Amino acid sequence: IVVLGVFIGIQVANWNDARAGHQLGEDYVVSLVADLEKDLSGQRALSGYYTQVIASIEATDRLLSGTDPNPKQLVAAAYRASEFANDPTTRATWDQIVSSGHLGLLPGKAIASELSDFYKYQDSNNETTSLLQSSPYRLVVRSLIPLPVQLAIRDGCSDVVDEANVISGFVDECRVDVDEALLEQTAQTLLTSARIHETLRHQYSMVAAVRNNTDGNIVLIERIIDKLRADGER
Repeated sequence: IVVLGVFIGIQVANWNDARAGHQLGEDYVVSLVADLEKDLSGQRALSGYYTQVIASIEATDRLLSGTDPNPKQLVAAAYRASEFANDPTTRATWDQIVSSGHLGLLPGKAIASELSDFYKYQDSNNETTSLLQSSPYRLVVRSLIPLPVQLAIRDGCSDVVDEANVISGFVDECRVDVDEALLEQTAQTLLTSARIHETLRHQYSMVAAVRNNTDGNIVLIERIIDKLRADGER
């Protein structure tokens, strides 16, 4: 009877541990989906934002190559072509799973592996994105455009920021309220700068790489969320 009681006690304890582990795994899935949905929203906003930055790069190149470009259009496009935004990955749940040694509680090895790849890639992607903050073009254009013009751009021709402080794009109506003579002088400075022409081409390749990474993130996040939800439904 004593041996049987010990055996039953061990089995009950094992069953309780398994049940607790299963519940914790389900809780992890819920938290992961919430984190990934937040990331997905941010990545979609970033993709749209950098699409507009690329459009500004193309507009700047076109205006620099043209004859007698509109000063306001050139200055605004040149500044917007240097813009930067980032949305760091929400990884609190993932870091907790890894640090606790709970990868085995996730639905399957395939999902755990894909999640691991996703978070690993983000370190590299964040490094690539952060390079835009000190890109050669950004440094040159913001050195050449006078401070009053930059302040006017920030005031009337800048980013759209939502209530969650997420940047989603540029304002539709671009206002640069400074003296016309200063705008013309700034535009002429940009037109005659060899460095602007050289670094603009490099800026395009950098921004295009960031947007491509962002679009890849969107596809990967959507796939992981679908797999996590499918497992939860089962």
